[in-house]
Amino acid sequence: MNNYAKYKGMMRKIADIQYSSAVLSWDQETYMPPKGANFRAQQLSTLAGIGHELATSKELGEILNALSSDASLSEKEKRNIKQSLKNYNDNLKYTTAFVEELSKTISETFQAWQKAKADNNFALYAPYLEKLVKLKREECKLLGTFAHPYDALLNQYEPGAKTADLELLFTDVRNQLVAFVKKIAAKPQNEDKFMFLHFDKTKQWEFGLDLLKQMGYDFEGGRQDASSHPFTTNFSSQDVRVTTRVNEKDINEMIWSCIHEGGHALYEQGLPSEEYGLPSGEYVSLGIHESQSRLWENNVGRSLGYWKGNFSKLTKAFPDNFKSVSFEDFYKAMNIVKPSLIRTSADELTYHFHVLIRFEIEKALIEGTIEVNDLSSYWNSKYKEYLGLDVPSDSKGVLQDIHWSHGSFGYFPTYSLGSFYAAQFFAQAKKEIKGLESEIEKGNMKPLLDWLREKVHKHGKYYSAEELCISITGEKLNFKYFMDYATNKYTQLYNL
Repeated sequence: MNNYAKYKGMMRKIADIQYSSAVLSWDQETYMPPKGANFRAQQLSTLAGIGHELATSKELGEILNALSSDASLSEKEKRNIKQSLKNYNDNLKYTTAFVEELSKTISETFQAWQKAKADNNFALYAPYLEKLVKLKREECKLLGTFAHPYDALLNQYEPGAKTADLELLFTDVRNQLVAFVKKIAAKPQNEDKFMFLHFDKTKQWEFGLDLLKQMGYDFEGGRQDASSHPFTTNFSSQDVRVTTRVNEKDINEMIWSCIHEGGHALYEQGLPSEEYGLPSGEYVSLGIHESQSRLWENNVGRSLGYWKGNFSKLTKAFPDNFKSVSFEDFYKAMNIVKPSLIRTSADELTYHFHVLIRFEIEKALIEGTIEVNDLSSYWNSKYKEYLGLDVPSDSKGVLQDIHWSHGSFGYFPTYSLGSFYAAQFFAQAKKEIKGLESEIEKGNMKPLLDWLREKVHKHGKYYSAEELCISITGEKLNFKYFMDYATNKYTQLYNL
């Protein structure tokens, strides 16, 4: 067996451990009984330790270093080795004890968050989160010297991203998007009361499954379940699972979580299964991952053509709710722009103010300019500043997101990056796919999915996010595409 074959075998063994942990984490958020929490934290901690030991083994290091100078490798193989060697050297910066402690703390913090959110009591969560934040600060130091400590965490989700670059990007959001939203706010608002009637849970669930099937989600390689916070997870490209949240008094939650998570799932199902465990079988970055979910959710799912094709199915499922509503009225209702408290149900424009707030909070937490006990009041002041809203409770404020309980500091900026990539990619798709919007209106999503498979999914980590964007569109990420998309769409919707 040559060194590259040995490398593949070792990487796949590491992936087996990581995906086994993912199965336990998925169960923790869907079906695990409350009494299972303590041992589940222990189980996940044990697996994290085993995975870390494999990922930092002397044998793997020797193989990677030998292969890094092997000229006989293909370009894809060389890129796999380069990425794996970087990961190996980063993993060496952690001790097994630290990895196990971090995993256990995350499991405990997640359980505390669930209880705190249900009880609307941040104090139940704060001690656990405080411990986790200290560990994340320590992790930043372990990872080395960066221009800003937050860069170390950003790189885990968006390799190459820098706090300074995001500051510039969010300056564009402040300077251009805030002003545009103010123009919309000055106009009469569209009606959306019919979105908040009673919608039977079972019928909503079935409608959501139909939307996923229409997108091309493969139920032979996945399933949908319910969770308190919608998410997508995968254990290979052949087993990709989504969850959704159903609110019988708000049909928006089911529709947008199904389409959004469906976009994530299509990306994972499109990764090459023969590259399992290798960088070439993994997603590029979370910004690119979010581009797939936001493209389906917003550029497709919130478009007029999409609902020309799907509104009759919705009215058939809920005839009483929509008996006097046209698809144009529905289109306007689902594209209302107004400040709101909950990020996951925010409109596609003010959504980026929610992300901006979290970016500013995370940056301040990691650099130590605020502490966990300041979070609730700091959060509330930011919502007043950016969205003009008073936050009535912690469950609708600082407790609304699952991410910090998972230790996912540095994740939130990728949501905005994803929307901006999505607008740029969709603009290119319209140029390259003849009659794309008419195909969407017909309910035929295959041309778009095939294009995404070819342009994004099949490459794995062969390209960086920046390289991938250039290969697809001919230029780096450009906020102009999102502003053009938003301006064209909402100028018509609000007669600006």
